[in-house]
Amino acid sequence: MPLLTRAKSINRVPSNLKVIVNFSIFEVDAITTLATWKRKNSFRLGMQRRNDNISEDLHTLIKKKSKKITYKTKNNKPTLIKKKSKKITYKTKDNKPQSRSQKLQEVKYGSKPPDENWESIYALVQELRADKTAPVDYDGGEVLSETNRGEVVYRFQVLIALMLSSQTKDSVVGEAMKALQKHGLEAKNILNTSDEKLNSLIQKVGFHNNKTKYIKATCQILVDKYSGDIPPTVEEMLKLPGVGPKMAYIVENVAFGRTTGIGVDTHMHRMFNELHWVNTKTPEKTRQQLERWLPREKWSEVNYLWVGFGQELQQQKEKTLRKALSCSKPVDALELLKRLGMDCNKWGKKYGLVEEINMALKADKNIAKFKKEDLQ
Repeated sequence: MPLLTRAKSINRVPSNLKVIVNFSIFEVDAITTLATWKRKNSFRLGMQRRNDNISEDLHTLIKKKSKKITYKTKNNKPTLIKKKSKKITYKTKDNKPQSRSQKLQEVKYGSKPPDENWESIYALVQELRADKTAPVDYDGGEVLSETNRGEVVYRFQVLIALMLSSQTKDSVVGEAMKALQKHGLEAKNILNTSDEKLNSLIQKVGFHNNKTKYIKATCQILVDKYSGDIPPTVEEMLKLPGVGPKMAYIVENVAFGRTTGIGVDTHMHRMFNELHWVNTKTPEKTRQQLERWLPREKWSEVNYLWVGFGQELQQQKEKTLRKALSCSKPVDALELLKRLGMDCNKWGKKYGLVEEINMALKADKNIAKFKKEDLQ
């Protein structure tokens, strides 16, 4: 077995290296253990492929087993190279990021709802959100934008608020928006603002360096093509740097009062999968499945409604639990919170609501939904 002999001759080969020979098929586990590591984490494969047919099987098998590293061949020797990232990048010209247009997948409406009881759950969330006290209610794009400076400035500020909101809490977005408004939040003024100044104004938001580039590039496009206003359609908005389908649909709804699609964020994506309303791995796929069956009259409110509910569920557990106990269907509300990952027993103990939960359960026949002994 020349390959095995060759492998053993390499210096510092770990003892857990396994080379199993089965006719012409080699199975190699943990290919990185077959390397001689250097100081800068670079390594080579210390083997030579002696037989073309056997080597091809080995090379194919190794490539299938590794998810982070790809292999290229040169002179019949496998060479390890790092796999390139699949992140979206923007071509630059004169140090300005250029937009790449994104195509929306056509969604056919009219599918059957996945849950026949979805309407009762939806109505329950509407009741729980009736007080409008979630972070999105006082720090959302619609609330933060200045209405006294005209429609053009208002629409621009709605767009900026949504661009800042990605991977950032609404309270932090609120602070950044107030700082920008004090500086002068309109397209021409932001375009004339230095990158360093703009970055300092939004430095608390997530990925502020990238957002500074996207906002400056967007302002250039808005001033050149739209006289400082924002594009009137989702398709045109998607050509702006840093703007995805979620932002575009929400901006369209808030700024123009028109709804052609649903803006889906991570809260909605997580909750709708937990409720089995969709079966998806990304928010964009969730949007596509949701639009197939959710009545169109609910498209304009579904984001605002469920994003606020998701925020309260994660950030304001005591308030959410108290509202569930005081609503018209407390046991159904508690069951909904449980389905969405909230341990009502645990938080009931922490906030002294065990007695209230017990009373709600006793008043309902469906006591089996919760383990009563956990509350004692």
